[in-house]
Amino acid sequence: MATKITMPRLSDTMTEGTVATWLKKVGDTIKEGDILAEIETDKATMEFESFNSGTLLYIGINEGETAPVDSLLAIIGKEGEDISGMTSSDATAATEAKSEEKVDSKSEEKKEEVLADSSTKEEANVAPASTSIPKGVIVVTMPRLSDTMTEGTVATWLKKVGDDVKEGDILAEIETDKATMEFESFNAGTLLFIGINEGESAPVDSVLAIIGPAGTDITGIAENYKKGGSPMATTETPKAEEAKPETKSEEAPVATSLERIFASPLAKQIAKDKGINLSQVKGSGENGRITKSDVENFTPQAVASAPASDSPKSDTAAAPKPYVPAGQVATEEIKNSQMRKIIAKRLAESLFTAPHYNLVIEVTMDEAMKSRAIINSVPDTKVSFNDMVIKACAMALKKHPKINSQWSADAITINYHVNIGVAVAVEDGLVVPVLPFTDGMSLSQIGASVRDLAGRAKSKKLAPSEMEGSTFTISNLGMFGITEFNSIINQPNSAILSVGAIVEKPVVKDGQIVVGNTMMLSLACDHRTIDGATGAQFLQTLKIFLENPVTMLA
Repeated sequence: MATKITMPRLSDTMTEGTVATWLKKVGDTIKEGDILAEIETDKATMEFESFNSGTLLYIGINEGETAPVDSLLAIIGKEGEDISGMTSSDATAATEAKSEEKVDSKSEEKKEEVLADSSTKEEANVAPASTSIPKGVIVVTMPRLSDTMTEGTVATWLKKVGDDVKEGDILAEIETDKATMEFESFNAGTLLFIGINEGESAPVDSVLAIIGPAGTDITGIAENYKKGGSPMATTETPKAEEAKPETKSEEAPVATSLERIFASPLAKQIAKDKGINLSQVKGSGENGRITKSDVENFTPQAVASAPASDSPKSDTAAAPKPYVPAGQVATEEIKNSQMRKIIAKRLAESLFTAPHYNLVIEVTMDEAMKSRAIINSVPDTKVSFNDMVIKACAMALKKHPKINSQWSADAITINYHVNIGVAVAVEDGLVVPVLPFTDGMSLSQIGASVRDLAGRAKSKKLAPSEMEGSTFTISNLGMFGITEFNSIINQPNSAILSVGAIVEKPVVKDGQIVVGNTMMLSLACDHRTIDGATGAQFLQTLKIFLENPVTMLA
């Protein structure tokens, strides 16, 4: 499925961008991380990398052209894919935008004429609040770091009020609904004000910080500042910020505990996954800060073994719980992360808007277990039972496309392509990376793709586009010993399959009680799109594929 790439907002004040240079041309193969173009903002010319893989099918803004943020920049998809509908709709929107721009410009001209004819006193009375901002002072707002982000949480401030800030310095780590990301400054000066403290959440475009010349009086700026017509609400003052303890900034960049090491969350997670002691890694970032590339390029060296008490602690390790005497009430409040808030919102919407019902079927897995053992005997091949379920679902969905549908008030959309989402548990909640065109993938391709996506999901390295476009979802808790459960539908899908553990137990076969291996499958359906008989037929087909794996190879 082709993906639209829009003009990014690369600075907090950027409203439009100019394509300085295209580094790729239509027809080129694009890999995730490739530099697509150099984009000139109001601050600087910056490289813009791709978060998608595929073929560059369309360029919407030519070199030297300027366009507003969110305009269609490019389209990436499969070679030969039809994108005529995607480009025509954008052209219509662009035409409407230009018409509105002309109307707005005429209105502005009239306003300027009126102001020019007014007296000095009248001009002072109608002057917008923004004119009171002292020269050189920049109001930095909460950036929109992903396409679905509506608010962000400040995970960590890497600067404090009074610190010198250079262009390119990392100001803070911001948690979005997708991941925790570094936010760098596009301005130089002194950090005069912090509007959102660590652990606090605020909508996109809220006042995040104020940067300017040291000693500048910024009284009232944060309170009066408006973005997009919405007044910013904040009660913090520079004085209160300066009163906060500053012990954190005095800690050494490198120490024997991960909790005190100056490293990005992503670097810590990668180090944890690879078993790397961050105290041995030299940081290349500001003030010796360890970055993702430092960890990925780190080569372990022989070091003397340290006492067990000096071994590094995991930055995700739970703090020891306080001792609570019997009979005493004890509670702990854990602030909801952005991811947890989004999960809660979407699942509540799904459960309370889609009329759910569940169908359960028991599948004999003896033949699947034999087939898996044979497949995995081939060198460099690794297939899990979950991979076999995904393959079976993809084939069953082709036979029962009504399961592969979605509801809207006006129509039911039947998807004849199969994009299966696989639920993956991560530290902060749950994400659902998607396998595009699963029906065209072999078992080994499915296995490799799931391992790659799950690994990157846990280290927060998935691109937003890799979690979009699912037509059906699978959730598997069998590895935790759960034999049967019901899931909430992942909207806009119409169904989700819950996969339980394989259980060895007595079964009746050919009139005899023998030892067999069975697995419970539960299908949650949206009754608006899927009738009970349709869901039952899908499960029957799925059962046939899993109980006779050779049919999946036909």
